[in-house]
Amino acid sequence: MCTSIIEIAPAEGMAKRGDAWFPLSQAVVAYDHARHAPHGDVVTLDFINAALDPGARAGIEMTLATAKELRAALDRVIAAAEFEEAEVRGRGAPLRIVRSA
Repeated sequence: MCTSIIEIAPAEGMAKRGDAWFPLSQAVVAYDHARHAPHGDVVTLDFINAALDPGARAGIEMTLATAKELRAALDRVIAAAEFEEAEVRGRGAPLRIVRSA
């Protein structure tokens, strides 16, 4: 049985398909039957650009537990980024460029 649980949000950013990047226009979050993952129902994330061809999407299927961990990680990163923007950069601190190894 389909759950019909779906949320669509505007999105700004970039997604990658193959070797090419494309701009995003929407993020679709849903809970429904897995199409590819070896699980029953999954949380799916689809990052798309509705103005491009149907292949302009980056899709993810994950378990509910993984989605909860991802949400928690996003909450932590967002809180740290908001602190960085308000407290560090807001006081005139120079922009730091961090490079990963």
